[in-house]
Amino acid sequence: MSFTKEDIIRKVKEEDIEFIRLQFTDIFGQLKNVAITASQIEKAVNNQIMFDGSSIEGFVRIDESDQYLYPDLDSFAVFPWRPSHGKVARLICDVYNPDGTPFVGDPRNVLKRVLKKAADMGYDAFNVGPEAEFFLFQTDDEGKPTVKTNDEAGYFDLGPLDHGEGTRREICMALEQMGFEIEASHHEVAQGQHEIDFKYADALHTADNIMTFKLAVKTLAQKNGLHATFMPKPIFGINGSGMHTNMSLFKNGKNVFYDPDGEKGLSKEAYSFIAGLLAHVKGMAAVTNPLVNSYKRLVPGYEAPCYLAWSASNRSALIRIPAARGQATRVELRSPDPACNPYLELAVCLAAGLDGIEKGMTPPAEVTENIFAMDDAARKAHGIDALPGSLDEAIAALEGDQLILDTLGDHVAANYIEGKKKEWDEFRTRVSSWEREKYIINY
Repeated sequence: MSFTKEDIIRKVKEEDIEFIRLQFTDIFGQLKNVAITASQIEKAVNNQIMFDGSSIEGFVRIDESDQYLYPDLDSFAVFPWRPSHGKVARLICDVYNPDGTPFVGDPRNVLKRVLKKAADMGYDAFNVGPEAEFFLFQTDDEGKPTVKTNDEAGYFDLGPLDHGEGTRREICMALEQMGFEIEASHHEVAQGQHEIDFKYADALHTADNIMTFKLAVKTLAQKNGLHATFMPKPIFGINGSGMHTNMSLFKNGKNVFYDPDGEKGLSKEAYSFIAGLLAHVKGMAAVTNPLVNSYKRLVPGYEAPCYLAWSASNRSALIRIPAARGQATRVELRSPDPACNPYLELAVCLAAGLDGIEKGMTPPAEVTENIFAMDDAARKAHGIDALPGSLDEAIAALEGDQLILDTLGDHVAANYIEGKKKEWDEFRTRVSSWEREKYIINY
């Protein structure tokens, strides 16, 4: 849907919308918003609403704090979960400096810069379909989340076993009212774990959609007395939540990853894109897997990939090529988790793939065996490297990958790394319940 300023001003009046949330995302992927009343809508669509950027983590220094919100008019949508009188709508915004230049610390701007690079290379679309998993947990009497799921369903189960099903259905209906096309919605492998897949779109819209999706999931779970979490590994011993990212590049409306005469129906560009991802995936990890907890998911034995390999069939590989060919040919990166900032995640994925294409990289041979079943020696023989084993290792890999640092830009890279180092340090010095259980009696 595309809207003009006049359309939006008229809609706000006609549909009795009381509040409009001007939304943007900070560098750590947290959704922020400035709420305005309907009387301010004209100012908003004319890019005249400002906010104090110094109050947003990782945004600006105090002496340059005023920033402006430029709404993306096509992102206008009404929240279906709000009452029918006094409705609430939202606009997703870009962040600009007072002098009219895009703010370098705005994650949406980071993604736009890489998309411009792709356009300069002749690619007119970078399409992305995400598969974001989440857990629904019960809350206690105070409304705090527990790790109880009250559900005994398994993968794809239906029926009385799956208590989260009603909530999941509500989420799907709300998203459809907001213009999403839901392709699949099902129970995942672990108890209390769910997945909702929506139709692919160009990268910018997909990143916007992921932010909207997270908001809808959390809001509707809360409405039903549940807590939704996108934490990558909430419970030891069962599968964590991933956000598999399916990607394809288009030129003149044609999918450039497809070549009917290429090996496995894949083009030279597809192979170079895969090689670029493999070359930078360690440097990207602090972005695609941003939490201390992310690295508890990326361990052998739980379907999450931890080894650097690609395959057309193998689900233990980091990069999988789903079976569909033609316009649906795509590369699926399986390492990202849903705690990531989607704007930065898609920016680094695209930058890595384009780097592979620019340099004409070729990937190592496909690995068809189960990588988890191999021992270290077998993996070594195959030349299979591993992802960083902790956030600390991931930060070091990011600091050593110039392409990823350049993609983020100095401002975002410096603030992001500083924030992540603080997070790691806090974790490293904190005494955990595991340590107490393990040591307090015996020592």
